Amino acid sequence: MDTSFYAAYKHLKFARRGKILVITLDNPPTNMSPDMHNDLSRVFADINRDPDTAVVVLTGAGKIFSAGGNINKMAERAEKGLHSEWLAMADEGKEILLGLLRLQKPIIARVNGHAMGLGATLAVFCDISVMVDTAKIADTHVKVGLVAGDGGSLIWPLLIGYPRAKELLMFGETITGAQAAQYGLVNYAVPAAELDAKVDDMADRLAAGATKAISGTKMAINMLLRNQLEGLIDTHFGFETATYLSDDHREAATAFRDKREPKFTGR
Repeated sequence: MDTSFYAAYKHLKFARRGKILVITLDNPPTNMSPDMHNDLSRVFADINRDPDTAVVVLTGAGKIFSAGGNINKMAERAEKGLHSEWLAMADEGKEILLGLLRLQKPIIARVNGHAMGLGATLAVFCDISVMVDTAKIADTHVKVGLVAGDGGSLIWPLLIGYPRAKELLMFGETITGAQAAQYGLVNYAVPAAELDAKVDDMADRLAAGATKAISGTKMAINMLLRNQLEGLIDTHFGFETATYLSDDHREAATAFRDKREPKFTGR
């Protein structure tokens, strides 16, 4: 069906099924890029203006959902001091999170594979998350010497409780979709063969429902989270920016790029 409403977006893929809009992150191997990041910072506001969309499904291409930022690019920014690039991405990151919470249409994350870093944040900020049970999810910011400031430190404690969130975020620990569903980080974990049926059923039910009532209910639920995010997001990104400037981040990024173990100094 017609997706010309989104013709200006060159780095996200769009498809329609009735009133359901499917957005695919398609940039292997990570299913993320600076250009895609920019698209995500703008697209949710446009979806609110799209009269033909009642429900959104966000998914990844191939065998992963999204593995987050590019380590080689992180190392280049850290080594060359490309601070303006970092600050621009931080501003976009805020808009992605605010855009998701301000989105008036229900959004389902179809987590078809690994969701790491920003990929994990996208998955758990959606209204409903359905994940392949064997796929992995983690907010790995600390492993690259960064604060989990782009949403993880806010949403994970609210979803799974502070003790468990602190453990997973401070270690950057990876868990399976099955564990994530057990903890309450995602709604459902299903075998890969059942993913489409589960997502399609939920999307169809929402699209066939009283869409104004569903939208209003979603927005009412999100209001408290929006208030928390808008009050804290600059501080959270400020913490992350402080660690972006640290020696430990530069060491972590270059070590990952060079395929060696990082040697952290706490500086």
